Amino acid sequence: MERPSALIALEQQVKARPLPRHVGIIMDGNGRWAEIRGLARLEGHREGSTSVREVTRVARRVGVSALTLYAFSSQNWARPADEVAGLMELLREFLQTERSEILDNGIRLHAIGEVDKLPRYVREPLDKLRADSAHNTGMVLTLALSYGGREELIHAAREIAQAVAAGTLDPARIGEKDIESHLWTQGLPPLDLMVRTSGEFRVSNFLLWQMAYAELYFADVLWPDFRTEAFLRSLSHYQQRERRFGLTSAQLQREETQRAKA
Repeated sequence: MERPSALIALEQQVKARPLPRHVGIIMDGNGRWAEIRGLARLEGHREGSTSVREVTRVARRVGVSALTLYAFSSQNWARPADEVAGLMELLREFLQTERSEILDNGIRLHAIGEVDKLPRYVREPLDKLRADSAHNTGMVLTLALSYGGREELIHAAREIAQAVAAGTLDPARIGEKDIESHLWTQGLPPLDLMVRTSGEFRVSNFLLWQMAYAELYFADVLWPDFRTEAFLRSLSHYQQRERRFGLTSAQLQREETQRAKA
């Protein structure tokens, strides 16, 4: 289907400006989308899978380096057993149906979280696709599965404590890089933009350390309705913000002038 000219223009505009290297998305609102329509909650998650495909394609097309999707949280295991089972089946289906597109477009699939908790019928296609796409040099698509920001920090703290106990790390010299080297997101670019859909204003235990200097964008759209235009709008909003990292606007302008002269 031919895309509207206004959408093509918006995409070109976004591509012409500095992009966030790493975008994280809290994909919220699948259940509500289904309930509004009198459908089973799982149908909302199924429709949300279409948004995953579309947003991934757009992100790759415009040049985002890394896209991290909050697909299943550590706390989601507490949902009704039939819903959890349905989500696992949808995840397996996604890994199977999107395999060709991921490999054909040079995307590298990554996963973060307590992945060993996933059922075997999900882990096997996940591990295979991660291995088969490991040498791809295009966008990194990261699925946060059985993931929690607090759980990630606990994991990092344990590994650091073990290094201290083994005498390979001096506790007095522990810095940001030491912590980051033990995070599940090690090797990914710093998070520049965090998007949450559904109109909720909270971060829900997602990328807590990484979000320190990220721009936050809250969309009043349920995830199954968050498609190409909505994602491009989030990137456009990011591009209109001034990222100061604790500096003043005047300092940033002086730095930009110095870089231009160098």
